[in-house]
Amino acid sequence: MPVPDRLQLLPPTSADLAGLLDFELENRAYFESWVTARAPGYYSQEAVAAAIEQAQHERQQDRAHQYLAKLDGQIVGRVNLTGVTRPYFNKAQLGYRIGERLGGRGYATRIVALLLEEAFGELELWRLEATARPQNLGSIAVMRRNGFHQYGKSEQAMFFQNAWSDLLYFERRKEHAAG
Repeated sequence: MPVPDRLQLLPPTSADLAGLLDFELENRAYFESWVTARAPGYYSQEAVAAAIEQAQHERQQDRAHQYLAKLDGQIVGRVNLTGVTRPYFNKAQLGYRIGERLGGRGYATRIVALLLEEAFGELELWRLEATARPQNLGSIAVMRRNGFHQYGKSEQAMFFQNAWSDLLYFERRKEHAAG
């Protein structure tokens, strides 16, 4: 069985505090090369504990659904659905990150696939949206492998690392889901 098949998605709990902080610290520079940096104050036990509590509250309110991707109990990535919009739209924004040492091995593709099962199953969402910078070829490939298609592009939409960057917009609808 390939290693990605042993992945699990689980909502964060207070028991994940130390592991989540370690994961974020280990991958901080890598993540910041692709996405907007977190505030320096995030990298403390108190701040991560508050973030876990906030994630639990947002889940109860059906505003966002965050998950930790774990392999044999170790955090290897994160995936989330934010901006949940109900009724009428039943949509959310997809975001994910995989630890640097596991990139290019199929983990991100599998994590997103697992999230799609949750989103279009138990959460009863109809549509997921995602954005990526054109330079992020790995993320674009993950979305395409999971049935997302590009529906738009905005030019110079994001000022990141002292340069303007375009953004690509992707979507996946429930009727495209397998099973």
